[in-house]
Amino acid sequence: MKGIYAVFRKEISLYFVSPIAYVAVGAFLLLAGIFFQGILAEANEYAMRAAMQAMQYGTPLEIDIPGEVMRGFFGVTGTILLFVVPMLTMGAYAEERRRGTMELLMTSPVTDLEIVLGKYFAAISLFLIMLLPTAIQMVILFRASDPMPPWRIMLSGYLGVFLLGASLLAIGQFLSSLTESQIVAGIWTFLVFLMLWILDFIIRGSSSSVAGAVAQYVSILRHMNDFTRGVVDSSNLVYYVSMILLGLFLTLRSLDSMRWRRA
Repeated sequence: MKGIYAVFRKEISLYFVSPIAYVAVGAFLLLAGIFFQGILAEANEYAMRAAMQAMQYGTPLEIDIPGEVMRGFFGVTGTILLFVVPMLTMGAYAEERRRGTMELLMTSPVTDLEIVLGKYFAAISLFLIMLLPTAIQMVILFRASDPMPPWRIMLSGYLGVFLLGASLLAIGQFLSSLTESQIVAGIWTFLVFLMLWILDFIIRGSSSSVAGAVAQYVSILRHMNDFTRGVVDSSNLVYYVSMILLGLFLTLRSLDSMRWRRA
C-alpha cells in the first residue's frame, strides 16, 4: 500500500499542475451545464404542452418530468465522457516515457502492479472531483421540482456514470502505455472509445445475429441505459467491472513488456 500511495500522491500532484487536466475538467463541466440547461428547458416546454392538452381533454397528467431530466442528463454525460477522458489519460504513461522518467519509476522500489494501481486511483480521484460539481444541478432539480425527483434514478445514474468513467480510464491508461506521444495516445483512445460506442450500429445490419448480439454487448454506452432508468442490472455491473480489470491487466502486461525490452 505504501508503494501505491507514493505513486498516487505523485500522480495527483501532477494532475493539479497540468493545464490539460484543468481544460478537461472545465470542458466537461461547461458541456454538462449547457446540456442540462437544454434538457431542462425542453422538458419544461413539453410539460406545459402536455398540461394544456390534459386540461383541454380532461385527462390526468402523468409525466415524470424530473425523472426524464435526470435520464437525459446522465445519458448525455456518458457521451461527453467519450470526448473528455482521452485528455485525462493520454499523458498517464506516454509523457513519462517521452521524458525518460518511466525508467526511473520502474527502477524505484515499487512493483508494476503498484505503479498501475497508483496511477489508476489518481485518475479515478480526478474523475470524481470532476463529477462532483454536477451534484449542484441535481440539488437545483430537487429544490425546484414538485413532486420530488426519484432518488433511485439519481443514485443509479451516478453509479452508471462512475462505472463508465472508470472503464474508460482503465482502457485509456493502457493505450497511453503503448506510445511515447500524448497526441497519438489521445487520438487512439478517442478512436477506440468511438468504436466501442458505435460498434452495435455498424454490425446491426449483419446477417449473423450472433455477431450483432456480441457487438451490442461490447458497445460501452448501451450498458448505461438501464442505469439512467434507475435499474441496476448485474450484467451491466459485470460488463463494466470486466472492462476495468481488462484495462488494468493489459496495462500491467504493457509495463512488463517495457521492463523486458529494457532488460
